[in-house]
Amino acid sequence: MKILIKILKWFAIVFITIIALMYIFGYGYLLRAIRVTYLTGHKTAFLEDYSYFNNREIKKGTAQPWNLSKNYNKVPATEKLNQTHKDLQTTSFLIIKNDSIFHESYFDIGKEDSKTNSFSMAKSIVTSALGKAINLGMIQSLDTKVIDFLPELTGKFAKEVTVGDLASMASGQKWDENYYGPTSITTQAYFKNDLRSLMLSLPIDKKPGQEFIYQSGDTQLLAMVLEKATKMTLADFVSKYFWKPMGMEHDALWQIDHKDNGIEKAYCCIASNARDFAKFGKLYMQHGKWNGEQLLSMKFVFESINPRFKESPQYGYGWWLSNYKNKHIYYMRGHLGQFTIVIPEDNLIIVRLGHIKGLQTTTDAHSNDLYVYIDEAYNMLSKQL
Repeated sequence: MKILIKILKWFAIVFITIIALMYIFGYGYLLRAIRVTYLTGHKTAFLEDYSYFNNREIKKGTAQPWNLSKNYNKVPATEKLNQTHKDLQTTSFLIIKNDSIFHESYFDIGKEDSKTNSFSMAKSIVTSALGKAINLGMIQSLDTKVIDFLPELTGKFAKEVTVGDLASMASGQKWDENYYGPTSITTQAYFKNDLRSLMLSLPIDKKPGQEFIYQSGDTQLLAMVLEKATKMTLADFVSKYFWKPMGMEHDALWQIDHKDNGIEKAYCCIASNARDFAKFGKLYMQHGKWNGEQLLSMKFVFESINPRFKESPQYGYGWWLSNYKNKHIYYMRGHLGQFTIVIPEDNLIIVRLGHIKGLQTTTDAHSNDLYVYIDEAYNMLSKQL
């Protein structure tokens, strides 16, 4: 018994020492990562993980519910769509045609009013906030220098990077877009509790404005600029200028790095629902206008949904782009296959939320499930009464 007690005592000492060293050397965030992911049965961030973090409310105003089509849910989902929902664990799926919901289905944790993580769809919303700040004169233009608001920014090219570079993923910032590496910057950003310091520790070490390189850190830096320029939290700004005037049906939650004066995880992590996410698709389809009010300038919307770089036709400012079926398609995209797809030529919006994203290859900027959602939506629409 005495030997067992000694073993347990030494085990406890070693365990406490390891934990202390992790915090001393800046790896304490890994304990939080393990608790939130592995100890809940996950390997990465997941749809309901907002409940494990501090959040800030994005408050709604007077709700403006979607109209329902005369053919609402009268056409069943295709066999291929149902199989994709099953294989990729879809939670919510909407088809909105001519400003009315044509099809709506929910699975697993999905419900009309459920909250699930947007992941990187939030980047499109942050870029919308940039457009609004420019429209309000809080930021002069896409060419405004980041250092005007963040003089602490470091790196050889810190004085050159613009807010437009951040919105178009062309900052030259030193970043590692690795969602599964325990020590990657992306993992640190997700689980550390001081995002501002982390972001300012990363230099702008390559010439900005030269090429598209997808980096979540660009959107996080942009959020810090917006915080300074608007003198508001990002959640409050989005609530005032989008959530309320667009008549979102539910309050949303935005993860923050720590409570009280924490900053939003701008590159991800708005907990909301399919119907409310769809309204950003509608706003851009209407060239920034909502109920007769120009919430975003037509010029900014146009720039957002067209490529900045000829060599990277898949991205504009905060929105993914495609010419599938020879149609101008733009969409919001999240880590686990979150999509808000806009096809203005046919007045069509498709929203998909779920647990798993389809196959992503190095030869195609778009995952293969994107095409399934578009194809099967058209198949269903062709069968309406």
